[in-house]
Amino acid sequence: MLSVLRHPAYRSLFTAQVVALLGTGLLTVALGLLAFDLAGGQAGAVLGTALTIKMVAYVFVAPLMAALVERLPRKGVLVGADLVRAAIALSLPFIDQVWQIYVLVFILQSASATFTPAFQALIPVVLKEERDYTKALSLSRVAYDLESLASPLLAASLLGVMSYQNLFVGTMAGFLVSAAMVLTTRLPVIPPSQHQGSLLQRTTLGTRVFLREPSLRGLMALDLVVASATALVLVNTVVFARDLFPGSNTDVALALACYGAGSMLVAVVAPRVLERTPDRTFMLVGGSILPLGLFGAARIAETADSWTLLLGLWVLLGIGTSMVSTPSSRLLRRVASDDTRSYLFTAQFSLSHACFLLAYPVAGWVGAAAGQTAAALVLSVVALAGFLTALAVWPARDSTAPAATTAAPTAAPTAAPGASGGPGGDG
Repeated sequence: MLSVLRHPAYRSLFTAQVVALLGTGLLTVALGLLAFDLAGGQAGAVLGTALTIKMVAYVFVAPLMAALVERLPRKGVLVGADLVRAAIALSLPFIDQVWQIYVLVFILQSASATFTPAFQALIPVVLKEERDYTKALSLSRVAYDLESLASPLLAASLLGVMSYQNLFVGTMAGFLVSAAMVLTTRLPVIPPSQHQGSLLQRTTLGTRVFLREPSLRGLMALDLVVASATALVLVNTVVFARDLFPGSNTDVALALACYGAGSMLVAVVAPRVLERTPDRTFMLVGGSILPLGLFGAARIAETADSWTLLLGLWVLLGIGTSMVSTPSSRLLRRVASDDTRSYLFTAQFSLSHACFLLAYPVAGWVGAAAGQTAAALVLSVVALAGFLTALAVWPARDSTAPAATTAAPTAAPTAAPGASGGPGGDG
């Protein structure tokens, strides 16, 4: 997996990704402390609103920005988005009203919604061999999982010697280093898109290609499965650990670490397994694990009889999630042409976060109103529906299609806008 770092351009881009991820992790901790300073006991509501704003930006702003910046140099788009994020991070310590958090979070996440899909669409251009690209996807997945563990530890260490406001400076530094790494990296020349449709046509292009292609329709359905499992883990682990058993904050961290360990295990072995296993088979096996895991979580919530079993179940949910998410971008790479690549990665970014916009409230609101058993059962039903839909819309004969057979035509760039019907992490 690490051999892919021998590519100089990818090594620089991966370094930029890791540094920006650490900065984003520090931002998450600092934003929570800032919300508490401004809103006290209502900090949870403030953060909930901020996260909703983040998802709205990802779902609705990302496709619009992809259409607006399509003719701009990719390096300029990435560096510009990083500079905007750095400026917003530096501004956050100086605000004194809750509404200002919402405005700045929207701008910052809109910049992330511009940066992340553009960055993801650049990697398959840098790494043209599918084997290298698969290793890069696995390495990226490991980076996201390690960041979720490392950033809180780094923040805790820094808070021992400085105030939380200085964490925003660390966030700014992360985005500036990311911008510098991108700026100094020699990137391949990407021909400007030839699509001449209206802004609306270009904004919806990626989604229309998704609806046309069987493998991408299957991916959309599996995104809902992943969102259901991830929402239960991220939203309700603290309730399982602290209330149902009950445990401590250390137990919360241990459960989340088990989920991350399952995900990283798949990321490490995925490159070798995917050399022998079709993407469809690998992803559907992962998709089948998640509804079963969620049903198991409902059972545990009802009985609360085995903490060890819950930890094992969280490992299983991490495995299933990563089996779907890690190879998902391979599907986009195969379908994409130079004209549609950025639109497809943006559509995946937007559509997958739309699933989270549905799953997070279900996990939180149903759990609060009817209990964790009901929340896990509802999410298991949603995940099962997504899995069965993926089985239905993604035929087996499509799973081994070579890249050239499903690529959108480059000779007729006006065909895709008129067509109808056809992994992961903010970097």
